[in-house]
Amino acid sequence: MCGIAGILNLTGEQIPSLGRRLEMMNDLQRHRGPDGEGVWQHQDKFAGFGHRRLSIIDVSSGSQPMQDRGGNWLSYNGEIYNYLELREELGVKQFQTKSDTEVILSAYRKWGFDCVNHFRGMFAFSLWDEQNQILYCARDRFGIKPFYYTVVRDTLYFASEIKALLPFVDTEINLEGFKDYLTFQFCLAGKTLFKGIQELLPGHFLIVNNGSIEVKKYWEVHYNADFDHTAKYFEERVVELLEESIDLHLRSDVPVGSYLSGGLDSSIVASLASDKYKDEFVGFTGKFSLGKEYDESEYARALAGYKNFELQELEITANDFVENIRKVMYHLDYPVAGPGSFPQFMISKLASQHRKVVLGGQGADEIFGGYTRYLVAYFEQCIKGAIDDTMDSGKFIVTYESIIPNLKSLQKYKPMLKQFWKEGLFEDLEHRYFRLINRAPSLGDEIRWEALDEYHPFDTFQEIFLAENVGQECYFDSMTHFDFKTLLPALLQIEDRVSMAHGLESRVPFLDHPLIELAATIPANIKFGDGKMKRVLKDSMSYCLPDIITNRQDKMGFPVPLVKWMKEDIKEFIFDTFSSRKALNRDFIDNKKTLKNLEREWEFGRKTWGLLCLELWQKDFFDCNTKFR
Repeated sequence: MCGIAGILNLTGEQIPSLGRRLEMMNDLQRHRGPDGEGVWQHQDKFAGFGHRRLSIIDVSSGSQPMQDRGGNWLSYNGEIYNYLELREELGVKQFQTKSDTEVILSAYRKWGFDCVNHFRGMFAFSLWDEQNQILYCARDRFGIKPFYYTVVRDTLYFASEIKALLPFVDTEINLEGFKDYLTFQFCLAGKTLFKGIQELLPGHFLIVNNGSIEVKKYWEVHYNADFDHTAKYFEERVVELLEESIDLHLRSDVPVGSYLSGGLDSSIVASLASDKYKDEFVGFTGKFSLGKEYDESEYARALAGYKNFELQELEITANDFVENIRKVMYHLDYPVAGPGSFPQFMISKLASQHRKVVLGGQGADEIFGGYTRYLVAYFEQCIKGAIDDTMDSGKFIVTYESIIPNLKSLQKYKPMLKQFWKEGLFEDLEHRYFRLINRAPSLGDEIRWEALDEYHPFDTFQEIFLAENVGQECYFDSMTHFDFKTLLPALLQIEDRVSMAHGLESRVPFLDHPLIELAATIPANIKFGDGKMKRVLKDSMSYCLPDIITNRQDKMGFPVPLVKWMKEDIKEFIFDTFSSRKALNRDFIDNKKTLKNLEREWEFGRKTWGLLCLELWQKDFFDCNTKFR
């Protein structure tokens, strides 16, 4: 786990002060690699790599950038979990180190661009092929590790974090990315909130050859429902593949711990890992002491007691929010997803004081169907199917009769249901799911809509939702696929940034491609049977959990008590943030209206969170961008 950086002149011309530029990029990412740094410059000064190292595998050697015997150079961030098996396959005698970094170089010599298809893990890397004069960069299948790039006057710059690119670009807001953010609270299709800066999409690689940049996809998940096997078969395979993934993710030369929220996903990971890791295993959890609706720690303690491992607990306060939320926005580079980034940042800080590696449960909701909105959307379409007498269609593998007993899980969602069914009832599937996740309607006169371009986020949404690799046989697969391709990478950005802010490596065992590819073949009537969210996961993994967790009905997702804090504890901070001279003169946001609406409503919801994040982001990256020069 590290930070990478690189520069390449596309015309082959020498880059002035190349070493100084790389050192500057390294310095802006120093939090990602407190254990060491390195710089490589091509002898002709038209290319170079930077690297910050967090030592996890082969601590004593494996420094980067690394050169192989063919003159190729590599700067790499991540973990190749099957590196031991690949060393055997490639021939152990050739290796000078015990690092997975050297395995990537060897795999490239043998398989070329196809080497990525041999890797199980999380990675983003840049490799200079000296013989062929080619730059080859790749990102893992799911976007666990980041990779951003920009081209400025015939020079390509790339890095693990956007802040390392900012010394070389004029900071402007990308209006298409901005509209995506207003709609989803994350960007689509490789866009960022910075004009001219893109992210390499998950499952893609980038090649520079003769000055030309080409981006290609190397992996895709295909939803081909397997109706030939029973629920028991899939449950056994889930257990087999998840236990195998945990084994791989525990490979480390330093001690490992685990995030533990008390929810199903992190509890499964911590339970399996503690069985294999035994005495040294430690869990980390956080809580807000404002009532049970903000505190899951009893479930975390229940698992720790059940499995007999140490649990470190952190009480998070309103003062922590005021002191740290701006740091969170700085490390994120641009705001994404929801308020959960703040408590994750705090728990990562706690974990970093005890461990250099932690496991987490990220990804299970998107793989196995864990969001309540899936039940809302699917129930509506089942009603439509019953009315239209189309329940035999493949889209309605789960019937409305079977869903009804589980509708009690929607009790807390009545306001959302009221708004969702207010208009557009029984529209086409893509329009209904877009309406369900679209946050823009909650924004009103705070946004200067007339100043934005004509781009419509629905068009990009539709391309992803109706992708050919999903097909239209199952509405459930279309919903989970969209979230897998968009929401999950946004959540993984948070996972990466809040951990790496403290020099901590976060690993996500659910995101192992053999498990993902299996999950994509599980029919909806098994995965989402009777409208029970994550049914196959719960049924298969109940053996390793106490009943108090297995039987939980109150999915929480680490709620932050911003509504309560807004009444007193953080009110002054919020109003001061929106009241500065620059905040009141933004191009696309009317913060005078924001303040007026806050004074009238005294509420802190998703809308306020989104606007607050945008304001804090602009303060650090636009008002004070001299820090990146």
